[in-house]
Order: sequence, then C-alpha cells, then structure tokens
Amino acid sequence: MDSILFEQNDTLGYLTLNRPDQRNALSLALMQELQAQLNQIEKNKEIKVLIIKGNGPAFCSGHDLKELMQHKNDLHYYRNIFSICSEMMQTLHHLPQPVIAQVHGVATAAGCQLVAACDLAIAETQAQFATPGVKIGLFCSTPMVPLSRVIGRRRALEMLLTGEFISADEAKHYGLVNKVVPFDHLDEEVKRFAERIAQYSLFTLGFGKKMFYHQIDQDETTAYRCATEAMAMNSLAFDAQEGITAAIEKRKPVWKDR
Repeated sequence: MDSILFEQNDTLGYLTLNRPDQRNALSLALMQELQAQLNQIEKNKEIKVLIIKGNGPAFCSGHDLKELMQHKNDLHYYRNIFSICSEMMQTLHHLPQPVIAQVHGVATAAGCQLVAACDLAIAETQAQFATPGVKIGLFCSTPMVPLSRVIGRRRALEMLLTGEFISADEAKHYGLVNKVVPFDHLDEEVKRFAERIAQYSLFTLGFGKKMFYHQIDQDETTAYRCATEAMAMNSLAFDAQEGITAAIEKRKPVWKDR
C-alpha cells in the first residue's frame, strides 16, 4: 500500500498520508514518498493550492518510533532521518502553491510540526495537538522550529516542556490553525477555503508566499526595503498588469500565471 496518495481536482492538489493503522506515523518511506510528490507538485502549474490530510483516525502521530528503535545507537541513521524530515518541512515553504493542513484526530510531535510547517491549517473541533517528546526523553527539537515561529516563544515552550495536548480551539487561539469546524464539514470547508485562494494567479501566490517567508524574520527597515523592491518587480509581471487593467475596466482578469 502506498504511504502517500495523490489526487488532483481541478486547481487543487491533495496529498493524503496513508498509514492509517500506524496513525500516519512518518516512516522513512513515507517521508521519501512525500518529498518526491512535493517535488512534482512544485512543477505542476495546474495546481494552485495543495491540501495535506491523513487517512484513518489521526492526522499524523509523528515519527515512527518502532522504526527509530530498529536503529539503536546509529547516529548516522538518526541524522539522516531527521535531516530528510527537516528538508521535507522546508519544501512546504518553498512551493509556489499555498499549502493547507486539513487536521482531524491528533497531530503530535512531527505531526504537529507538519501542521505548523504548512502555510495554513483548518482543524475539526475534536482535533488535538501536542509535542510530547519530553515524555519519552526525546525532546521535540525539530517540531520546535516551525511551532515557535507560528505560535511564539512562551506558548511553544509550554507545549514543548509539558508535552500536554491542546484543543482545536486553543490551537486557533494560539494561531496554530486558522479555522475550527465540525468534523462533518471539514472536507467541504477546506475545499471552499482552498478555492477562494485558487482563483488567483499562481505566479502572484508564489511570488507573495516567497516574499512573506523572506521578510518575516527581518527587522522592519530591512523588511520594508525588500518589500518595496518586491512590489516594484511584481508590478512588471503580466498578471499584475492584467489584474490592474481588469480592475479599471471592471471585468474579471484572465490570468496567465506569469
């Protein structure tokens, strides 16, 4: 059985974690499949928004602990598997397509990291989030990276040091997810949310996403300098010229994604 399922529905792409019996634990094979799929999606100009979800009772339970324990005392293996995971998470930011996590059940450890690494997230009301590595002596250091950048230092440290679950509503309050909806409406709401974004130019979405992550950790003066240059360069793009013209002419723009 494939660890990752891919489906394209018009301008939306769906990647589904498909190890339901293991609560979609991130095995080496799953991460390699996911990375390969992301590399293909990056080149697919038909897909404007990517949605990541999970089969079975959970979104993702983190790394496959049984697999980790098959390589006791193998530092090279541990470095390799956590490097592969980190590269995969960073790829989500490098994609031109906005990425939405569709979260149900639990998202723990590297599963919580995956939610934080996505650009946006929608969760069902019973979803729960945790970075519980401290409870088994393996601190969630790599999940800490996107988590702390999304929800801030104090809240991230609370999750990391206690290992306790937070609810979907708390995750929304923290800024880890954008919306919380009933489970029965999750598929529909994520699709509606994604389609609102997918109506725009992929060039503009990708340009803006790249700029967002470029400026987010800069000081204000540097960020403004970069953003000013970005606005000037963006203005020269075909889709910007088309969009402005369409607004003046009061018609719907025809994007060329360039």
